[in-house]
Amino acid sequence: MPATAAALEDRLLELKSTVKRQAEDRPGVYRMVSEGGEVVYVGKSKRVRTRLMSYFRAAFPEEKGARIVREAAAIEWSYVPSEFAALLEELRLIKRLRPRFNHAMKRDARHYAFVAITRGPAPRLVVLRGTGARGESVVYGPFVGAQRLGESLRELSDSLGLRDCTHDRRMRYSDQQEMFIAPPRTPGCIRFEIGKCLGPCVAAPSAAAYREKVAQARAFLDGTNDGPIERLAGAMQEASDRLEFERAGALRDKRQRLEDLRDQFDRMRFAAESLTFAYPVDGIDGDHRVYLIRRGVVRAELPAPRSASESGHLQDAIRRVASDTPLTGPRSIPRHEVDELLVIAAWFKAHPAEMEKATPLSHY
Repeated sequence: MPATAAALEDRLLELKSTVKRQAEDRPGVYRMVSEGGEVVYVGKSKRVRTRLMSYFRAAFPEEKGARIVREAAAIEWSYVPSEFAALLEELRLIKRLRPRFNHAMKRDARHYAFVAITRGPAPRLVVLRGTGARGESVVYGPFVGAQRLGESLRELSDSLGLRDCTHDRRMRYSDQQEMFIAPPRTPGCIRFEIGKCLGPCVAAPSAAAYREKVAQARAFLDGTNDGPIERLAGAMQEASDRLEFERAGALRDKRQRLEDLRDQFDRMRFAAESLTFAYPVDGIDGDHRVYLIRRGVVRAELPAPRSASESGHLQDAIRRVASDTPLTGPRSIPRHEVDELLVIAAWFKAHPAEMEKATPLSHY
């Protein structure tokens, strides 16, 4: 056996011996650490010792577990009170450390699509796959079906005159002062020429006019203004009155796509609001906890109350959580909360009996 292979085998035997002697079968998270100190993988289990020992039983070298453990010079672990606590700690470590072998969460995120409004002088509506940062601070979602979502966003952009171009052309406005005299304006894209874009690429609108259309898009996405749908409905009726039935049919389809988008937002909001409750979780050695979950995100974690004083602390925390994150408000989800929403939703989907333990915050 080559020296490098022999050294690897010795290291794996040493890691296995350490796990066998020291790890316990209780909930926790573990970290695979490379020789250079890089955390290459983070995992969780309700039985840490059993899970770690499984890495050394991989039948083939190309298996994921075998590949991960071969990268490890050390294995670290820590215990938490419950499997749910391990789930949360794993998520937070992955987000903070971004280990290169943690692909599972990224794959899950790619099943979903999100809507965002970009930054910059002429914002546009975009569909994001997954939650990777691209400069958007607030997202709407998650949704299933990126292509259909993109078609709906195109209708919304068309109805408001927002740009959807992706090239790096300079955006400017009619009321924007120029240090130098600009050359004669050139024709814009086809959407501008046919009246579906305000044309910030050719300084056609004022900055205030474009900002107002962006605000209308935001209001539609937030669920506070159905103006784009109402305008399409009015145009459809006018076309029908003029006996322009083909045009009326096309406008009907456009309106339907926007109504579908609105309905998707309503379903997403309902799903997020349904994940709003106090969730008691029994822990190892009597370390019981209560998680205050609001819109699918843990807002506070407290010991299960064992006295009147601790019950008072729980009541105070519930009031604080309700005050900080009111139920009424936009459908947008801050980007840093999306991953936790998806993980917690998946937890209760996989463990439906756990929902029976939850109590609405309003019942306290």
